[in-house]
Amino acid sequence: MFRAHVVGLFLLTLATAASAQTFPAAPVKLICDSAPGSANDVTARVLADKLSALWKQQVVVVDAPGAGGAIAARMAAASAPDGYTLFLPVTSEFYALAGAPDVATNLPLILERDFKSVGFVNAQPLYMAASPKARFKNVAEMLDVARANPNSISYATTGRGRLTHLAMELLQKVTHTKFQMVGYSGGATQAMPDVNDGRVELVLEAYAGLAPMIKGGLLRGIGTTSAQRQPAIPDIPAIAETVPGFEVIAWGILVAPLGTPDALINKINADLKIVQADSDLIKSFAQNGGQTRYMTPAELTAFVAAEQAKMLPILAQAMK
Repeated sequence: MFRAHVVGLFLLTLATAASAQTFPAAPVKLICDSAPGSANDVTARVLADKLSALWKQQVVVVDAPGAGGAIAARMAAASAPDGYTLFLPVTSEFYALAGAPDVATNLPLILERDFKSVGFVNAQPLYMAASPKARFKNVAEMLDVARANPNSISYATTGRGRLTHLAMELLQKVTHTKFQMVGYSGGATQAMPDVNDGRVELVLEAYAGLAPMIKGGLLRGIGTTSAQRQPAIPDIPAIAETVPGFEVIAWGILVAPLGTPDALINKINADLKIVQADSDLIKSFAQNGGQTRYMTPAELTAFVAAEQAKMLPILAQAMK
């Protein structure tokens, strides 16, 4: 009986390894937590295009916005662990504060508990843009207005508990100001009618979600949450130039449902490493202030755990 069990495990291992070598043999679904046109959606589509070309199978982006990323997380976690459904969670799902208002019960995500790590995708700062009708033209003027008139400036985010919201809570904490949050699950695109009318004066989003409006003159870029200005977007100053030490960086990663075989995880990780070296992908991310770097699954798990240990106490304090 024992020998038969060992033989069975050996044959299963061989079958899994063979399956990994031929993966993918059908289209792959990539779940994104945000609406079409958002920064996360743009990242997902850049990645999907490159993986589609490498795999010679279509990688289909499925947008599932809402509930601070919890809807997308549930959809991904419930998928078959066969490599044909992957998930692109971002910082918000890992920085959500457990038990906070409007934060879903399945957040924050914990990698080892909820998913299997595949690889790192990219890191990028957030950007702050003002309505053409805003009462301020830069971060310093914005803070002056906020101090003189607490809660008079409304800002659009992708929802309570998302990184856009948490970043503003942190900014309010360190600058002793008060702003009014307005959540839009569809991001900056959905917020634009209110921003154009001046009902909402400020928008926070990764650059990819703001770029069309900034370039079209519908928004004025006034700050980035990186420590320094981004080389590809030098005209937008770092908020840290006005608020020394302020920095918030968003990142996106690739994960798979629990139970996905290690052989498949390693195959996808190796292919992710190949597309990360693609010059067009590097350029696309850089144009939005983003950078990519390679991580093994184990390195990714350690990275996320370290970032959570560092940032969650800070964000919890800022939300008090």
